[in-house]
Amino acid sequence: MKVLVTGASGMLGGGVARARARRGDTVTVLHRRATGLGLREVLGDVADPAVAAQAVAGQDAVVHLAAKVSVTGPWQEFERVNVGGTQELLTAARDAGVARFVQVSSPSVAHAGKALVGATAGPADPGHARGHYARSKALAERSALQADAPGFAVVAVRPHLVWGPGDTQLVGRIVQRAHAGRLVLINGGMALIDSTFVDNAVDALVAALDRAPVVHGEALVVTNGQPRTVRELLTRICQACGAPAPTRSIAKSVAWSGGAVVETAWQALRRDDEPPMTRFLAEQLATAHWFDQRRTREALQWAPRITLDEGFTRLHPS
Repeated sequence: MKVLVTGASGMLGGGVARARARRGDTVTVLHRRATGLGLREVLGDVADPAVAAQAVAGQDAVVHLAAKVSVTGPWQEFERVNVGGTQELLTAARDAGVARFVQVSSPSVAHAGKALVGATAGPADPGHARGHYARSKALAERSALQADAPGFAVVAVRPHLVWGPGDTQLVGRIVQRAHAGRLVLINGGMALIDSTFVDNAVDALVAALDRAPVVHGEALVVTNGQPRTVRELLTRICQACGAPAPTRSIAKSVAWSGGAVVETAWQALRRDDEPPMTRFLAEQLATAHWFDQRRTREALQWAPRITLDEGFTRLHPS
């Protein structure tokens, strides 16, 4: 197939682009800056109609990962990129005769703050999603699934907490905070959460594109299916990367209140760097969220091939 992958400058998007190319697909990548992947590139903003039209021209399928991912920032930017960008790409893809569209979403689109224990992929709920990122991704997923139609198969995939070698987001931030002495546990880090090793997430998105004609119109959560406590996950990542494991713990109420203060200060100062704590982060670190993977594995005919233990070893193979 001729496949467009947006957001290929990121770890997951780049992995998907390379995996499709290895299978023999002709891959085009759309992003804001050159990646050096050795693939056909379209540079520009996904929310620009002209750029979106150029990127999808002649394509058979789209895997859409490009997004603004942050815990801070003005709503207008999340709306422009995540909501508007998705809508522009959907319109351009339909007009260009694209047959398959994989919307890469997030489990946060259906998380209203309560514990998720063995949960399935509930419907995206922008009204109750926590924070600008989750709300914008919920609106984007709704738009994508509503666009599903005969001849235009759309499936939404929600990979949860993707990490792996070279990860500058989750792993990079954990290690940076650990070395700075700012990595703390909330409520002892006892909340049970799912995560996904990057190779497994790549395989799932490759499978989703293959299976789109069969599972279209559906949202699926992807994880390793091996829930661990926050304490264990953070500790194992730190150990693998030679960083000090977290030992200090604070109560969720303290973290929540501190996060609210920090968010207000960051907004007032118009800072665009990541704050040490937010209300969303406090909630995520203190609330169980792990998922029933049976429907995902059946629908995608996929299963993780890298266990978490092997993944931790790959972070630091020596």
